[in-house]
Amino acid sequence: MIVGVPKESYPGERRVAMVPATVPALIKAGCEVLIEAGAGAAAGYPDNEFVAKGAKVAGSRAELFAHAEMILQVLCHGANDRTGEADLPLLRPGQFLIGFVRPLNSPATVAQIAATGATAFSVELMPRITRSQSMDALSAMATVCGYKAVIQAADALPRFFPMLTTAAGTITPARVLVLGAGVAGLQAIATARRLGAVVSGYDVRSAVKEQIQSVGGRFVELPLEVGQAQDERGYAQAQEESFYRRQRELLTRVVAENDVVISTAVVPGKQAPVLITADMVERMAPGSVIVDLAAERGGNCELTKPNAITVAHGVTIIGLFNLASTVPYHASQMYARNLATFIAHLLKDGKLHLDLNDEITRETLVSRDGAVVNERIRSLLASAAPQEAL
Repeated sequence: MIVGVPKESYPGERRVAMVPATVPALIKAGCEVLIEAGAGAAAGYPDNEFVAKGAKVAGSRAELFAHAEMILQVLCHGANDRTGEADLPLLRPGQFLIGFVRPLNSPATVAQIAATGATAFSVELMPRITRSQSMDALSAMATVCGYKAVIQAADALPRFFPMLTTAAGTITPARVLVLGAGVAGLQAIATARRLGAVVSGYDVRSAVKEQIQSVGGRFVELPLEVGQAQDERGYAQAQEESFYRRQRELLTRVVAENDVVISTAVVPGKQAPVLITADMVERMAPGSVIVDLAAERGGNCELTKPNAITVAHGVTIIGLFNLASTVPYHASQMYARNLATFIAHLLKDGKLHLDLNDEITRETLVSRDGAVVNERIRSLLASAAPQEAL
């Protein structure tokens, strides 16, 4: 099995799908590793480090795709809506593709990948079960985003985060509110606490109260009747608009009390819920900061501008995309470990073995033998297809 790692082509993407430290594990499993020249340079992994670990370097993208039986990418076509389509002619029947595909948001691109004959796996669809934790790339990248959101907020805030006692007097600590206590939210809470801020966390799932407290945050409780907060896969589930309306009313005072608000609420395949209205932004103190990690899905803040930093009512609103790429060295390291573990799960005697009775394999597999095989994606495609006239 020849595993190929191309250079990421999405503009500004600095991550790479494999790092030198994970190459020996793949070789031990019976694979050869082929890296496109310069694939890891932007992340801090030069070609010579890959070669030292046993990988070979392909001189061009076309050469890599032609020789590799398995392609590992960070952003495949679908997740890469800028240049990903250029890779479609390079894919071939029987070739394996693993990476972020964004199938729930762009199911039509999965059909395009299927048309090439490639067998594709979407890492976003990894089930959240104990066995798959070390393969969960979505959670790994959310960890990076939660950390970087706090760093961005601290840089933009015209205040210190920690309490300081100085000859010029005592500086009071900043107050930080994190909306959503998933992986990104918990990492944001922990990072803000390490920087010395007073941190609060809110989530519709009351069960995460202990998790918020365990990383140093205070749990914000709102008198709300919550429906099913997460689906059977462990991902957040959308609520009725009446719920979000009441939630915004109750959050207004809480948001105004904080210097920084970091919002992380996303629902896979759906528009992000609006949690912070323009009125709530106006009530915040001048100089306050909002970091909207849901900006790419429409944003949790009504005033968020996609992939931009703006100022409204004296409040800085950060809605930048792809934060994981801004910490490329460790983001690549974590992602490569996720993929290496996933590949080891799929390999048997040096060959890929697709056991569709296995939940991890079945849920992540999206295309095979020229067809879209994932039931969730097939349903989305069917609902989007034009209905025949009666």
